[in-house]
Amino acid sequence: MPKFLKFICFLAIGLGLVWLVTHNLTDKEKDDIFNSLEHANYWLLIPVIIVGIASHWYRAVRWKLIMEPMGYHPGTLNTFFAVMVGYLANLAVPRLGEVTRCGIVARYEKIPVDKLVGTMIAERAVDMLLLLILMVITVIIQIDVIGGLFIAEIWHPIENKLGNAGSSRSLIIIGAIIILILLTYIVFRLIARSKIGIKIRALAHGVWDGIRSIGQMEKKGWFIFYSILIWMMYFAMMYLGFYCMEETRYLGLKAALAVLIIGSVGMIVTPGGTGAYQFLVQRTLMVYGVLDTTAYAFGWIVWSAQTLLVLIVGLGSLVALPLLNKAQTPSEKAGQTV
Repeated sequence: MPKFLKFICFLAIGLGLVWLVTHNLTDKEKDDIFNSLEHANYWLLIPVIIVGIASHWYRAVRWKLIMEPMGYHPGTLNTFFAVMVGYLANLAVPRLGEVTRCGIVARYEKIPVDKLVGTMIAERAVDMLLLLILMVITVIIQIDVIGGLFIAEIWHPIENKLGNAGSSRSLIIIGAIIILILLTYIVFRLIARSKIGIKIRALAHGVWDGIRSIGQMEKKGWFIFYSILIWMMYFAMMYLGFYCMEETRYLGLKAALAVLIIGSVGMIVTPGGTGAYQFLVQRTLMVYGVLDTTAYAFGWIVWSAQTLLVLIVGLGSLVALPLLNKAQTPSEKAGQTV
């Protein structure tokens, strides 16, 4: 029930953003959106999908590198299928896929799930760091364009919200946070020696082993290379996507970088980025002179290509996992790890 309520909440946010963009559209604007969708060259999305599959494959290869210092060598296919099923789960509930893919690898490769959660946290921390670095680079090289967008769409809303909160409300929030921290500390002290406390410590220890594995890996150079390669492929997907519409073909590398970074935020906040991705892509492209209706249509095209990729390959992976592991002998699975 909590997962279902979380899904409903995030989905409502996404659908609310879709409504926010579309409810005041005139008939002409709606016609312009459908006209842009109708005249797009969808065949040019095939390279986008191919690059997308390659990025997910190298994500699986990179994940394997984090497991090696702990003595685990899962099969590449199992790891790739787990990654794709994880993305499929993320379409329902944001971040649910991270736990899902850990569970799949734990089941088919007999690796403790707590250690896998640690590797996943480490992997996501690296991705978040790269996203922040790219975000800073994007703002610096386009301070006149992206700086204004950041101030208008992110900083001013936060500033207004803080300004309207009032001092008394702020003190209540701070007091509630302090009380919550104290209660958490007291609860942990009470259960520290219980069976539950012992299990929690064991889980935390396994997670820490997974995180620490990055510092212990022998192939750090390959890990860095794959991390950069994955984001270069994300960037290539966005740049290639511009060519599917006549109105966006003139956009350059800077625009592709900006759409990638800001669109990535939308993919995080709602299930599969529904609503938020299209809204943020539209706002970004409008800064580069693209009509609002065309920009909104482009957001839907790119989002649909990515979602279709996850649906097809994710569902295929879900079917292939039991078939692959049933057909393989232990020696074959060992050979797959090479």
